[in-house]
Amino acid sequence: MGGLYFEEFEVGQTFRHGIRRTITEADNVFFSTLTHNPAALHLDEEYCREHTEFGQRIVNSCLTLSLMVGISVNDTTLGTAVANLGWDEVRFPAPLFHGDTIRVESEVLELRESRSRPDNGIVIFIHRAFNQNDKLVAICRRTALMLKRISS
Repeated sequence: MGGLYFEEFEVGQTFRHGIRRTITEADNVFFSTLTHNPAALHLDEEYCREHTEFGQRIVNSCLTLSLMVGISVNDTTLGTAVANLGWDEVRFPAPLFHGDTIRVESEVLELRESRSRPDNGIVIFIHRAFNQNDKLVAICRRTALMLKRISS
């Protein structure tokens, strides 16, 4: 199990996740169609070449968010998360394109005891995703309900 228990986190703790992912055209098309997102920005290369500033399809931002959080799981919450409580302040300062490779860093921003669940604590992370040129492409705050190692 890769995840940490609530007591094992510290404010300011930073994780530079070892998993990196090159995003393929298939990833983007499958994700966009699976989630019923017909946006030409993700599916129509000719449209993007002629009508967008990017000149090519961009990766679906929901896929970017999913990969960013997913890559973080093994080092942080795998097997120790009770629930994902929310994502806040989700931003995409730069687009991702087919063939881009992302890497992710996570930082613990806040720790607090759960008022309603004595066997759990709440961890707030900030996740940051970068492309292969170290350009920030996504950032979000994630709130996770975590198991405590020692029950109250």
